[in-house]
Amino acid sequence: MSTIEKALEKGLDEAALDEVREEVETSAPSPTQYVPTGKPQIQIDVDRLRELGMLEPDAAHGQLAEEFRIIKRPILTNAFGQGGQQIQNANLVLVTSSLPGEGKTFTAVNLALSIAAERDKTVLLVDADVVKPSTSQLLGVDGRAGLIDILERRVTVADALLRTDIPKLTVLPAGRRHPHATELLASEEMNRLAQEMSRRYPDRVIVFDSPPLLATTQASVLAAHVGQVLLVVEAEATPQYIVKEAAAMLADCQVVGCVLNKTNQGFGLGYYAYYGYKYYNYGE
Repeated sequence: MSTIEKALEKGLDEAALDEVREEVETSAPSPTQYVPTGKPQIQIDVDRLRELGMLEPDAAHGQLAEEFRIIKRPILTNAFGQGGQQIQNANLVLVTSSLPGEGKTFTAVNLALSIAAERDKTVLLVDADVVKPSTSQLLGVDGRAGLIDILERRVTVADALLRTDIPKLTVLPAGRRHPHATELLASEEMNRLAQEMSRRYPDRVIVFDSPPLLATTQASVLAAHVGQVLLVVEAEATPQYIVKEAAAMLADCQVVGCVLNKTNQGFGLGYYAYYGYKYYNYGE
């Protein structure tokens, strides 16, 4: 029996009932409140990650693990105010590319797994590619309530977050398909959600896997909400003018990093052959 039904049963007058209704409404969780739900964990398919050549959750050694240590270190430095810069929403990191197929989902998932290995950090991996939710498909959570459902106020954040069997990794699926997804991502509701995500947990990094910049307008819209952007470029495949065009769309972002993917040349250290990392700051 609900609180209001109990009040009616007691025969309260209309004024008293109004007080009960107000109390119920103000105590109900808003879409951006984190309320424990006791959901069972989802299991990360480690065998599938291994088949795809991705980082395994417990991998402490190996070339890929070392490469993502290089990639994540400046991101973490900026995220937690150790880089000497004042970056708004610095712990919100958008991973994107110029075109489809350059490896942004590969990078986003591996980056999240690498951050989850940190001793004193947690990570939330958000599938923000709401048109082609590759992260959700990879992790087996496509079709579940997620980002779009939160923005439409169909579910709360707590209802959509999925705890994984990796203790420091949480996943937020893309959610339902929506014809006006771009408008939802550009909305004030998305801005409030980004602010809440950034401030709620001081030890958490939020990694967004976004659509390619030149394929839709959604990536540039999302970039306005985050503090750091990681642009994935496919080596010897993406033309330089395409990369410049994509980078120009990020000109207003304070910190932009670049990952050179699928390269056969080492960078700096001889055994870093698969990924190269260079950090760009388009701010002051």
